[in-house]
Amino acid sequence: MNHPHTIEELLGEAKRLKLSRRSALRRAVALGLSASAVGAALPATLGRTAAQGKTRIRLGTWAAVEEATELKGVIDKVNAEATDFEIVSEPQPSDFYVKMQTTLAGGTAPELFWLSQEYVAGFGALGALLDITDRLASDQTPAAKVDDYFPPILDTARYQGKTYGLPWISQPVMLYYNPALFQAAGVAEPDDTWTWDTFMSAAEQLTDPAAGVYGTSFNSWPPIHMFIWQAGGETISADLTASPIDTPEAIEGASFYANVVYNDAVSVPEATIADQGFGEMVKAGKVAMFYGGASDDLDFAHTVDPKNAMMKVALVPKGPQSRTTFAWTASTVANAKAANPDIAYKALVALTEGIHHWKVVAPRQSLANAETITASVPGKAGSAEVILKALPDMRSFNVIPQQAEWDATFLDEFQLPLFHDEGTAEELAPEVRPLLEELLPS
Repeated sequence: MNHPHTIEELLGEAKRLKLSRRSALRRAVALGLSASAVGAALPATLGRTAAQGKTRIRLGTWAAVEEATELKGVIDKVNAEATDFEIVSEPQPSDFYVKMQTTLAGGTAPELFWLSQEYVAGFGALGALLDITDRLASDQTPAAKVDDYFPPILDTARYQGKTYGLPWISQPVMLYYNPALFQAAGVAEPDDTWTWDTFMSAAEQLTDPAAGVYGTSFNSWPPIHMFIWQAGGETISADLTASPIDTPEAIEGASFYANVVYNDAVSVPEATIADQGFGEMVKAGKVAMFYGGASDDLDFAHTVDPKNAMMKVALVPKGPQSRTTFAWTASTVANAKAANPDIAYKALVALTEGIHHWKVVAPRQSLANAETITASVPGKAGSAEVILKALPDMRSFNVIPQQAEWDATFLDEFQLPLFHDEGTAEELAPEVRPLLEELLPS
């Protein structure tokens, strides 16, 4: 991360980011520059409210160029309707979380920022996030009505009974499939009766390594957790006190995954994925079935570029106990040290409402309809009804403050050895469970 080395560079950064005088002085101290010299050089107008008396609210996101451009359109509409704030987008597509941690520690973090589901508990436990529980309870604006959110999705923005943000997306995993490959192999297309057994049988029939075509492709995606859940198992218990990956149900789910991933009888080998690309092979028409998020463009990519394969969407196959599907979730949160927490909260709610009409799927039950999905992403019109069927079965991870360490241990000690035939689920799970449970909240 590049830091200003001189007062002149800091002044340029303060002007570019529209920092308040207070934030600019904090930044000076953090960088070892003379606060008094910086204070004397700062323009008297630095950090004052924006035009028409609006308070400037900075928003930190990981949005890259295309997404940042779309987000700006959402923000422009929100700002046009707001009377007392103006949101300024500050996209940081590279090293986002490192930069967030650095700016939070240095007192220069934006008032609002995005967090994916696995980070909320950790940031909340550190006191970095504004607790908005009470504000939500007295707020009747649509995006603030917590009873309207899908409960498993709202839970990703909560920790120890406190709500720290509002989810802006709930993206369930769907089964995308290539109807042309199904027809060529004489295999019936997926429907709501499909199970793991149906999936495996179809994947085997659809695989033709000589033609470079495979039934499916697993590569640490979709999350193995989803299959453990479908078998009735769990990775972190709902009360966050256990990581029961060694139960018969969890072992059954993990073993199914291990039988699929990199198995060239049904799925793309690891070396081939590295050579040709994971999602790229799907769009190239070389993968018949692919687990992707509901917001992925696989079902309409062919309308944008005719070189892309035409895909359809179906529900994920049902496991032994359920059709539970993982939902990738992210929230907008507020900085606990925001200078004006009430305005920051108000901007958070308004921005959430705007994003709910941009991203698929909005995590609110009142917006779970084909009209909203189609209006948000017109290319999803043909898939909307199937996506809606998946929503009752979606959930995310149970998350702990030390989620990053838990994830790394699970990956390195259990998942990767399992995928590379260095042990079976039955052998690995009992050894790894104690390591995972050491990281759970005490």
